[in-house]
Amino acid sequence: MHPAFAIFLLFAIHACNSNQKPESGRFEIKSIILADSMPNSELAGNFNNSISREFDSSWIERFIEFHPSFNDLKKELIIFYSNRRFTYAWHKQQELIEQTNILHNRIIQLIDHGIPYQAPYLEEYKKMMESEYNGNITARELMITCQYLSYANSVLAGLTEKDSKANEWFIPRKKINYDTLLKSLLHGETNEIDKQMYPEYLQLQEKLKAYSIIEKNTPWERIPFEKKPLHIGDTSYTISLVRKRLYLLGDIEKDNGSSLLDLTLSDGIKKFQDRHGLTADGIIGQNIKDEINIPIEERIKTIIINMERCKWLPNETDQDHIIVNIPEFTLEAFKKDSLIFQCNVVVGKETNKTMIFKGDMKYIVFSPFWNVPESIIKKEIIPAIKKNPNYLSINKMEWVDGQIRQLPGPENSLGLVKFLFPNIYNIYLHDTPSKGLFKLERRTFSHGCIRISEPMKMIKFLLDADPTWTEEKIDESLHGGKEKYVVLKKSIPVYIIYLTSFVDQKGLLNFRRDIYERDNGLKEMIFDKK
Repeated sequence: MHPAFAIFLLFAIHACNSNQKPESGRFEIKSIILADSMPNSELAGNFNNSISREFDSSWIERFIEFHPSFNDLKKELIIFYSNRRFTYAWHKQQELIEQTNILHNRIIQLIDHGIPYQAPYLEEYKKMMESEYNGNITARELMITCQYLSYANSVLAGLTEKDSKANEWFIPRKKINYDTLLKSLLHGETNEIDKQMYPEYLQLQEKLKAYSIIEKNTPWERIPFEKKPLHIGDTSYTISLVRKRLYLLGDIEKDNGSSLLDLTLSDGIKKFQDRHGLTADGIIGQNIKDEINIPIEERIKTIIINMERCKWLPNETDQDHIIVNIPEFTLEAFKKDSLIFQCNVVVGKETNKTMIFKGDMKYIVFSPFWNVPESIIKKEIIPAIKKNPNYLSINKMEWVDGQIRQLPGPENSLGLVKFLFPNIYNIYLHDTPSKGLFKLERRTFSHGCIRISEPMKMIKFLLDADPTWTEEKIDESLHGGKEKYVVLKKSIPVYIIYLTSFVDQKGLLNFRRDIYERDNGLKEMIFDKK
């Protein structure tokens, strides 16, 4: 215990008058700011069988003074204890209630959440949690609450909103009610934090544990690759090394040590390739060379980076929603927590990065005009007109009020339909006549908007609740050649996210290339934090 804090404890003991005789080894301070209007539902004992006495509210200020790392938690601390009239939450007489043991185990295992630093004042906290502890009960009470608040903040919120915006993440951060979390734990509801997590977080957490075991127990050496690709039927020492690596990663069920590239290993290679967004050809070549040799400790850091991003996302499984993961080049549409369909997408080029944000899908536009952005007019169309005066007519474009637009039709750059979720970035989803792009491994070709490979599935998903939209009516609207706006009866959240590591619908851990180089800055924030 801090020497100055020990002096304060002695002062507090002698300075307070109590109507009750303190129990052996304890003392009591009556609250000086009890509110007569406090509702009965918040009285002591409502959440547990804690002692019925109150402590002086000034204890909070003094405790924070000697534990300044908890200063940002003071507001939540005061709210929690004000609501329960400054009565003890974690103590039943001199003993701690059961929930504190559950909390203790989680706090000392912060690394399970990919948090590379320990809880504040951890050693002091551990001593307070020992069965033979005979120190000050109020100090222990406040330490436990602060540890829980700190734990919840680290696991649920992570880095600050300022930090996430610095990483070009403009999805509004979820709101956290710490008072509700504390009450839930006191009720014995120990999984309340998990319920608020974005589902991907908990899945990545399990994969983190598995990869940490590999790092601890297995040497990770670089595999030498031959110049020529290796196919089924080839033999090579490299093949035996690849086989061992894929066994460790779970892509094949056993390692028989064979140097022959057989069908089983080829299937395992395809599985590995698929998990890394590569063309799944089952061949050992340049396709997998770089990915399979990334050190396991770097993979672990990537998992932790994306667990951090997941902390910034709300759990939307109670409503329909759409998610576009930029590095995965994939869109997923959900009915609550059920995946309805998944399709490939094309996102912005490195020079026209698709932004990370949230919008609300409100409109479908059939047979749309394409109003060409000013930047494209200046950089691309004007130079093209200078080379070929007939460029506009050839591409079915026209000047309208000083702007260029492309007429509706199958050759329109937006295809036959676009989907609007109004936002300041002027980004939307749309069809495209360039269908071949969806087959490519790296799909960064747009000017920032998102082209989708399955527009018909998206239309049906959005209009599912309206039986008047038959397939005939949809087809007529798509090919009518006349722009038609449809207002959705219910808007649907759309999240444009950026995860370079995630767990897919099969439960497999995936990695993707950091196409916009956004991992490094976040890595520094997480692993340089003290």
